[in-house]
Amino acid sequence: MEIQKLYDLDDIEFEDITIGLVRLAKNIPDYEFFYKINQINDLTFKRIDDLIFHGSYYDYLFPRFEAYHRFTKTCFTFISNKSSESKQKKIQTELFSEEGNIKFLLNNQADVEYILHTSEQFPEFSVILLPENLVFPIQDYTLSSDEELYQIIQYYE
Repeated sequence: MEIQKLYDLDDIEFEDITIGLVRLAKNIPDYEFFYKINQINDLTFKRIDDLIFHGSYYDYLFPRFEAYHRFTKTCFTFISNKSSESKQKKIQTELFSEEGNIKFLLNNQADVEYILHTSEQFPEFSVILLPENLVFPIQDYTLSSDEELYQIIQYYE
C-alpha cells in the first residue's frame, strides 16, 4: 500500500515577511534601551531565549526581547542583529574562511542594531513608541522565503 503525501513542498506558496530595521542614534546597552522603551509603552519587553545560529566553526547567540500587546494580542520581538557571544566548535583550518567570531544576521546592514518582527501578517510597527533622540525611524525591510534570515525567523516563530 502506498503512503500518500500530505503536502508537496514545491506546491506550498511562501509569502514574504516584513521586518523592521532599528538603528540607534547612540551606542547604549540592551538593558538601557529596553528600560527606556518599557517606560513609554504599554508593552513590557523581556529578554527571552537567545536565537542560536549554527555556523561551521562557531555557534552564535543573538539576544531576543519579546512583548505582547494587550489589546491586539500581537507579539513583538526584537532580535539583535549582531551576535553577543560565539562559541567555537572547531578550529578553523581554512585561511580565508568567511566565518569569524562575530556574525550579523543581516550582513549587508551592519549599522542595524535590532531586527523587529511581529506575529501579524501585515505588521504595524508604529504601535511601539520609541525614545526620542535615541532611535532613527524604523525602516521596513522585506524578506523573501529564500533568504536565510526568513528561515531562521520561521523556525523561532
